[in-house]
Amino acid sequence: MAAGNKSSQAGASRKRRPKFNPKRDPKPQILAEANRTVLWMASVVVIAFLVVVAVQALW
Repeated sequence: MAAGNKSSQAGASRKRRPKFNPKRDPKPQILAEANRTVLWMASVVVIAFLVVVAVQALW
């Protein structure tokens, strides 16, 4: 009997898979804003890299 209880407790301790809820998904507007932010940050990093390379070349 103890073995049967142990196996049921082991199954209950695992995380349950969350159900799909379309209302909780990010809205397209939020995704578009995140994409713009990522592109902006990437462009800042690239420009900073190019500035460092140019300064190094001039020295």
